[in-house]
Amino acid sequence: MKRRLFSSALLSASTWLSAPVAWAQAALFKSGKDYMTLERPVATEAGAGKIEVIEFFWYSCPHCNAFEPSFAQWVKNAPKDVVVRRIPVSFRDDFAPQQRLFFTIEAMNLMETLHPKVFAAIHVEKLMLNTDASVLAWAEKQGVDKAKFNDIYKSFGVATKLKRAVQLQNEFKVEGVPSLGVAGRYYIDGTMAGSMDRALKVAESLIAQSRTSPAIAPTAKK
Repeated sequence: MKRRLFSSALLSASTWLSAPVAWAQAALFKSGKDYMTLERPVATEAGAGKIEVIEFFWYSCPHCNAFEPSFAQWVKNAPKDVVVRRIPVSFRDDFAPQQRLFFTIEAMNLMETLHPKVFAAIHVEKLMLNTDASVLAWAEKQGVDKAKFNDIYKSFGVATKLKRAVQLQNEFKVEGVPSLGVAGRYYIDGTMAGSMDRALKVAESLIAQSRTSPAIAPTAKK
């Protein structure tokens, strides 16, 4: 699959594997076939003893919309040493308003209530939400503090997160969405794994393997 195309995925919730089963499954999953091992590992933000899993997504992607319920359940069942981050991608300039929307609701601690509503607004209500004006108008209708939302949406902090999101997208060589980054070392998408349901199983096996070798911590800023 070429870059900027979207994975044909999907869908059911995955059950967590026990360690022996995970290792047995790992023998079935091959680097370069079912997942990609990064040539240059990416620093994670998970902390010592934790394993980071990143979901790369785009709100307007129908496959991401279909994957969201399964992934949300997977996150709820994740072991305590797994830290999940969601990163909105930017394959074009007009993706930026949705990136800002995501990082704003995250900063306002409204992920649980508004994250699924964004998907519904786009895929059920057929709203585009691809301009600053449309995003701000939608947010106001959700009953959030308009001034606070607007300030965070246009803040330096959110702008910095947008830049980091693009950096991560490039470091993981994201080919499409939805896709997963595991432990700063591995990239998985529905095309490679065969489906996003199977991609979650691949992720589980890589998580089990990663417990034996620590991830790279972020370098201190000078």
